[in-house]
Amino acid sequence: MEYITNSVEETFALGEKMGQEAGRGEVITLSGDLGAGKTAFAQGFAKGLEIREDITSPTFTIMCVYETGRLPFYHFDVYRLADGSELEAIGAEEYFYSDGVCLIEWPENIEGYVPENAKKIRIEKNPACGSDYRKIIVE
Repeated sequence: MEYITNSVEETFALGEKMGQEAGRGEVITLSGDLGAGKTAFAQGFAKGLEIREDITSPTFTIMCVYETGRLPFYHFDVYRLADGSELEAIGAEEYFYSDGVCLIEWPENIEGYVPENAKKIRIEKNPACGSDYRKIIVE
């Protein structure tokens, strides 16, 4: 499935819709270049899970846990990891196979550690189509 968004608000709204549809135990990967809109998507996704807290990308903490929504939300940003071994140290596997929803930014940095059944979302920019244009591909 492919979606086109033309603003940060549209990317947020698509994330919100997908958050509303998310179910227990889902693991979702979110790929895209720096500035592609992963954080806006993740913020919308959290809103769709009815989380009212401010959502920021956990680049320095690796993971943020939000338990105030209709499902627990585990937001990972593994941009700074060289491989998945650091995930073992924080017990990430426990979150991957929980009743909550995991959203993992930069999954290419931890190949082999992401569950095989994870839903894959990729956000692509195309400057020729405008600075806010995004193609969002869901596999």
